[in-house]
Amino acid sequence: MGALHNFERRLEQAISGAFAKAFRSAVQPVEIAAALQRECDNNAQILSRDRRMVPNRFHVELSEADLERLAAYDTAMASELRDQLQEHAENQGYVFPGPVSIDFESAEDLTTGRFRIRSEAQAQVRSNATDTQVRRATALVEINGTRHPLHPPAQVVGRGTEADIRINDPGVSRRHIEFQVAGAGGDLQVRVRDLGSTNGMLVDGHRIASTALHDGSEIKIGNTTMTVRIVAEAVPGETDV
Repeated sequence: MGALHNFERRLEQAISGAFAKAFRSAVQPVEIAAALQRECDNNAQILSRDRRMVPNRFHVELSEADLERLAAYDTAMASELRDQLQEHAENQGYVFPGPVSIDFESAEDLTTGRFRIRSEAQAQVRSNATDTQVRRATALVEINGTRHPLHPPAQVVGRGTEADIRINDPGVSRRHIEFQVAGAGGDLQVRVRDLGSTNGMLVDGHRIASTALHDGSEIKIGNTTMTVRIVAEAVPGETDV
């Protein structure tokens, strides 16, 4: 419990004594910190002998009364909770697939003093596309809250540095799938094909090696789901930089 006691002391230094008074008979921050640790421990996935992946997005559900009490302190508390989770991860040999985020939400079925935690592993996604390229694209793929243009003739998605769109997901191969783009305007065609990946892909819930795509098609590789967006036309009057 030493790490949790240190967390409490840091939180007390960061927030005035009013916080402790507000939460005297409600959910205690140290309880949330301990529960976040357990959430990581219970959902750790083995990557290698010394490394295990754990969730990086956490949703703390509280009663409406507890959430109201927390509202004035949630930013400082979330920051301290993230730091505490990072320390726990380092001590346990855990790795996060992307930045750690902690959100606080209300749940109608919870009473004062009770809470629960939902978590998910959301991989970090990178590409070299500029904002202008994203705005001008007539075909895009949405991945974990990010948007990436799909240009002719093709874009490779994978975990390796050589991929055009890189996903930090251990279930994704270095070169996992390829989006193929041809035509323009009303004749725009987008296809996806598996590049001989270890785990394959699902398109709209079906395991398949290659297929044509439409607006809204969902492709899942590893633990990551992406959505294809095909728009009528690009934003006019933009020049790439």
